[in-house]
Amino acid sequence: MLMEGQAIRVQAVEEGIHEVVFDLKGDAINKLSQLTLEELREAVNTLQTTNGVTGVIFSSAKECFIVGADITEFNQMFDHDEDTIVEHLMGLQKLFNEIEDLPFPTVTAINGIALGGGFELALATDYRVMGDKAKVGLPEVKLGIYPGWGGTVRLPRLIGIDNANEWICGGSEKRPDAALKDGAVDAVVATHQVRDAAIALVKNCIAGKFDYQARRDEKKSPVKLNTIEQMMAFETAKGVIGAKAGPHYPAPMQVLKTIQKACNMKRDQALEVEAKGFAKLAKNDVTRSLVGLFLKDQYIKKVSKKYESQGTPVTQAAVLGAGIMGGGVAYQSAVKGTPILMKDINMGALQLGLDEANKLLGKQLKRGRLDATKMAQTINRITPTLSYGDFNRVDLVVEAVVENVNVKKSVLAEVEGHLPEDAILTSNTSTISINELAKSLKRPENFCGMHFFNPVHLMPLVEVIRGEKTSEAAIARTVSYAKAMGKTPIVVNDCPGFLVNRILFPYFGGFAALLRDGADFRQIDKVMEGFGWPMGPAYLLDVVGVDTAHHADRVMAEGFPDRMEHEGENAIDRMYKLERFGQKNSKGFYKYEIDRKGKPKKIVDEEVFGLLSDVVGEAREFSAEEIIARMMIPLCIETVRCLEDGIVDSPAEADMGLIYGIGFPPFRGGALHYLDSMGLAAFCELAAQYEDLGPLYQPTEKMKQMAAAGETYFGGEE
Repeated sequence: MLMEGQAIRVQAVEEGIHEVVFDLKGDAINKLSQLTLEELREAVNTLQTTNGVTGVIFSSAKECFIVGADITEFNQMFDHDEDTIVEHLMGLQKLFNEIEDLPFPTVTAINGIALGGGFELALATDYRVMGDKAKVGLPEVKLGIYPGWGGTVRLPRLIGIDNANEWICGGSEKRPDAALKDGAVDAVVATHQVRDAAIALVKNCIAGKFDYQARRDEKKSPVKLNTIEQMMAFETAKGVIGAKAGPHYPAPMQVLKTIQKACNMKRDQALEVEAKGFAKLAKNDVTRSLVGLFLKDQYIKKVSKKYESQGTPVTQAAVLGAGIMGGGVAYQSAVKGTPILMKDINMGALQLGLDEANKLLGKQLKRGRLDATKMAQTINRITPTLSYGDFNRVDLVVEAVVENVNVKKSVLAEVEGHLPEDAILTSNTSTISINELAKSLKRPENFCGMHFFNPVHLMPLVEVIRGEKTSEAAIARTVSYAKAMGKTPIVVNDCPGFLVNRILFPYFGGFAALLRDGADFRQIDKVMEGFGWPMGPAYLLDVVGVDTAHHADRVMAEGFPDRMEHEGENAIDRMYKLERFGQKNSKGFYKYEIDRKGKPKKIVDEEVFGLLSDVVGEAREFSAEEIIARMMIPLCIETVRCLEDGIVDSPAEADMGLIYGIGFPPFRGGALHYLDSMGLAAFCELAAQYEDLGPLYQPTEKMKQMAAAGETYFGGEE
């Protein structure tokens, strides 16, 4: 053993060949923390000064190779000025250069995940052998940055500019076949053969069968494209990638600029360009938001993992109601491997649910994400039924019948009698009180909410709602099932609308008040989409369903009459009265026609303006700033109220609920991050300009106290 540390050891394989093994003690994964990087320096120095070394492989003793940098440490670096960040990066680049310049051949054995800095390390070696189940990639753009340890320099020289642009700007993880095809790895073998194959490749280099020096020279030299070829590659990429990234995410376009600027340079000069471009992005507000989201997501996973460890796995599920939602729940459960009974009161409804699941599976089949065998296996996990005959072996039930309190109470009480005593009963209600629904049950401790968002297969969030009598065992099993379905569960306490809808409806209230005061809903949509929402409020209402929103609005008004009740008929009431429900019947604030791909296409309907004429004010111009303020102030204040009222346990869960549940603009980091970025004092001053609009625009007393004290919700922890 040449060296043994807390994260790395260097050991002899056989005469002349040594192995740098990543094996971070006390952790299930390897990451490039400060400790690991210091030990890597020591390992490289040991190899440089040890006589008789003829070749080295870099490997992992864990199931993954290296998942990347330690983002918590990385985030601290962003607090420094640009010059300090550049200096820090160039120090790490120097370490990777020393690996690349070792006086003998080097091979990385990629047995599992190698992402970010982990893959950049692999790129610094001469060759890469990849396991057939491994994944590689440079996902840094998802954090608002780009690779800073040589990835933007080495990858384009290995796989070409076009491929490198797609790899780095897309930030996706690549499977072995794609990595081998593009030339990012040199061989793909079965996972258990990765280490042996890497050793064999080193031996072949030592024997002169492969010219590893030529490979190094290629990575250290300018890109081999003439001026016209370069111009064509980058101009094409700028159009495609710029359109995909949009105006709010600067990292992908900065990647292109960096690669283009450095492609005619040798390695060391190109690396300096990379470091300087990285430092600019690191100081960007978007980066802080996206890194904050990553850390919040890690926190949420930690919370749900704790529940999951206490919960009994669900081996047989059931869903009551076979509509679009019930069919979506059945599909999601089955596709992730949990068998599910789908019950309804007539065969026609069951067929609709099965058709929904088949439609979703057909799309997966068409895209090549599953084959006919897997499709058949998935469908076989869904058992349609008109009776409760098999419910005596069910672990958890999702009730997804019509959103009516009396109907739900009746169905829940009925099914409870057919379940094992320890089975968990959940309701997919979006607004109705869990405490109220529990009144119909004999075992309220086994009941909670499990609120999915539509469409179930696409929306990542599930709200797990705790009632007054809900047991921790019920919450734990429900969280466990949500995780098994591939969802992100957030546990919240009971109140009208729970977390997400309670926050969403003040936003809709701001929208209705703007229309009352003469704003054009098309302008509001345009401004809020420009702010970063995936769709404006009028369009969102049409997608959600005006009838669904109108019903929820009544529930919210009853629950919070002081601020969510409104006088007289508003635009949403009028749309409901006219049965303009949105996409579901092709007319709402907009009208809809099916396009060539079978999707509803939004079209301005001139008739709407006449229909709304007596419930909206005289038309007048609003600035974008005023529209944003009047839409966002109620949403932000209600998010704070949910935190203060204990509906949600942490600022992280509140922000991620909005990101995952209603598409809050990720680059703005969530409502509470948005408040921190603006500063509570500035927000309270802005809200004061609109306080005459009512309680929705009036910050809580605690907000005012925090503003006066200069406090934040995240306290610099993001």
